[in-house]
Amino acid sequence: MRFFLTLILFACVGLSYSQYPLVLSQRDQARVMDEILEDRLRQLLPVLMRREGIDMWVLVGRENNEDPVLKTMLPATWLAARRTTMLVVFDRGADKEIEYLAVARYDVGKVFKRAWDPDANPDQWAQLGKLIAERKPKKIGINKAANYGHADGLTANDYDNLVRVLPKAMHANLTTAEKLSVGWLESRTDKEMILYSQICRIAHAIIAEGFSDKVIQPGVTTTDDVVWWYREKIRDLKLDTWFHTSVSVQRNESDAITAKRPQPLVILPGDLLHVDFGITYLRLNTDTQQHAYVLRAGETEAPEYLRSAFLQGNKLQDFLTGNFQVGRTGNQILADTRKQAIDAGIKPSIYTHPIGLHGHASGTTIGMWDMQEGVPFTGEYPMRANTAYSIELNCSVYIQEWKKEIRIMLEEDAFFDGTGVRYIDGRQTGLMLIPGPISNAR
Repeated sequence: MRFFLTLILFACVGLSYSQYPLVLSQRDQARVMDEILEDRLRQLLPVLMRREGIDMWVLVGRENNEDPVLKTMLPATWLAARRTTMLVVFDRGADKEIEYLAVARYDVGKVFKRAWDPDANPDQWAQLGKLIAERKPKKIGINKAANYGHADGLTANDYDNLVRVLPKAMHANLTTAEKLSVGWLESRTDKEMILYSQICRIAHAIIAEGFSDKVIQPGVTTTDDVVWWYREKIRDLKLDTWFHTSVSVQRNESDAITAKRPQPLVILPGDLLHVDFGITYLRLNTDTQQHAYVLRAGETEAPEYLRSAFLQGNKLQDFLTGNFQVGRTGNQILADTRKQAIDAGIKPSIYTHPIGLHGHASGTTIGMWDMQEGVPFTGEYPMRANTAYSIELNCSVYIQEWKKEIRIMLEEDAFFDGTGVRYIDGRQTGLMLIPGPISNAR
């Protein structure tokens, strides 16, 4: 593991547009993902199961209809479940090792060991029932959940089959594994966080190149040209994305006039650009929103009124992350942050979400764009240590010079260790400029 983490830690000094932090080969990516998965299963999962009081977790998924949690436990070379994939995790007690079983024809990765011989017992479901009955678990966690979609991956048919093969006396032992699933998905390990720094650095480097005069020729390049450049760059670097990039423009004219212009918009000097961008690498996701300003002739920096507006966005970020605290709900954090911002003269909208093995991940939700008074269920989930979030928000600022309100829309990935928040690869604290400065120009 040390060798691969050493590779990950390599960072390019003085990033140029043609130079990115190291992206591992497909083979090395698979090795790292499997090492991370084994560490999570052996070190993290036992702690979570005992915290939630579940001594057996049963996960079932079928090919082309995978349980979202089960999929995060498959080896890197398994791109999907195979036929019906059944995994069983059994806690045999505090003084014994966790048992990892695969009700399958073969081992599932390095951790889940084969526990079914189809020649001796062709009925896979019957074998699952037999394994459960032999171990006599007190609480059998299954992925049926009312509030978190990621934790609701057990299909109705598979649930019916599970109940059919369980002894009737054990039916009462079935319980939702919703909190266990959320804990598994939201928790970030030390080894993952070493990787995450590089992943976010790669995302920032791609954004910076896209918002540069290598990609944008004012008066010619459209917003869609930049969007598809980002998509191609992601593919060129052998990365994936979990959503389609968007690029938008705010400018010194009425929104009604902008809306009537030919679409997609041609980028012009004086435009305030915005991008929403994310990558998937080593099973971890990023989600970033940043701004750039297109210089007018004779300008060497963005106008002061835009720079001042941008700093209000940073201030709103500070209010929000300053309210992170173990045990507080997303709705409590949202309410306190909004009050602070409004008292400071900032017009806020906050819609921060967990991030990690999914882009819009499970965990503590802090607002949604259309739910600024609180979010049912997921907004009541208490914040835990060692979790990651996309600090996503905007503030509306009236620009006198433009005679209208603009929005500073920011999003940066951050890690909460239980005592404070750090941005995984820093955050944008000033507008990017197009074109950027040339060191020997005057």
